[in-house]
Amino acid sequence: MTDDQMPDRPASERHVPVMLERCVELLAPALQREGAVFVDGTLGMGGHTEAVLEACPQARAIGIDRDPQALELASGRLARFGDRFTPVHAVSDDVPAVLAELDPPLRRADAILFDLGVSSLQLDEVDRGFAYRTDAPLDMRMDQSTGLTAADVLNTYDARALERILREFGEERFARPIARRIVREREREPFTTSGRLVELLHDVVPAASQRSGGHPAKRTFQALRIEVNAELSVWSDALVHALSALSVGGRIVVLSYHSLEDRITKRGLAAGATSSAPPDLPIVPPEQQPWLTLLVRGAEQASEAEIAANPRSASVRLRAAERTRPTPDQA
Repeated sequence: MTDDQMPDRPASERHVPVMLERCVELLAPALQREGAVFVDGTLGMGGHTEAVLEACPQARAIGIDRDPQALELASGRLARFGDRFTPVHAVSDDVPAVLAELDPPLRRADAILFDLGVSSLQLDEVDRGFAYRTDAPLDMRMDQSTGLTAADVLNTYDARALERILREFGEERFARPIARRIVREREREPFTTSGRLVELLHDVVPAASQRSGGHPAKRTFQALRIEVNAELSVWSDALVHALSALSVGGRIVVLSYHSLEDRITKRGLAAGATSSAPPDLPIVPPEQQPWLTLLVRGAEQASEAEIAANPRSASVRLRAAERTRPTPDQA
């Protein structure tokens, strides 16, 4: 039985948090004081937040999500923590603003987690249109109350714009012929459901590529989802603002699921962990010293055992850092 046939199924049974123990291990040292603040910038169904609150009994959690359905499910799951958990309906690109609007307002977070990409809830709910293996309305909005749908993108973008998002966001080799076919087919009938788009992709993507590169719709659906939700621009802003909100001694952990997200994360953390002084300067002034320390070497991946138990963890890349000093943006 699918999740859409079981609307009352609890969140704890609908989602397996990725790299859960490792995330808690990295975040917990920053959450040991009374009143420490943890921000889950992508709350989803609350699995990571639940584990953090259990492991860090002195901490409180702020859970941010743009998806009202996810907030409702997570709030039910975390109700037992009482006022230690606060849900916030917002896009996660401005953590300082979210903290400032709380009652009472907060200035800093001691630990921040981002679990990027599409959630299990969104993948499993048939009418959301995220999954290409089930025919469903082409929506793909994480917040269904606002913005363009995937169908809007397919039916209104010109061929050049479609090619660009397929190539940049989906890293699709066959972006041009796919875009041209979409424009031609929509003149006959607008796109409304995923099944027709999947059929088109099966026709356009060469059979040899389908055998070696996986499902022919995988990259196109990723590109549409990123475009509809402005995921890369949101994440670029979110990382900058989250680091600004992080207290000295605070820690940030990021889980990414494709190279575009991970590249933004890698560059953002590396910039803070690198001195801004010229390399030949004999003494580095305090204001030009690194203000982040990387907590993991490169990007960590899920173990083989976790991937076997939870296939959605196969593509994850984990990066983490700790703030070591204040910076001017925190004034």
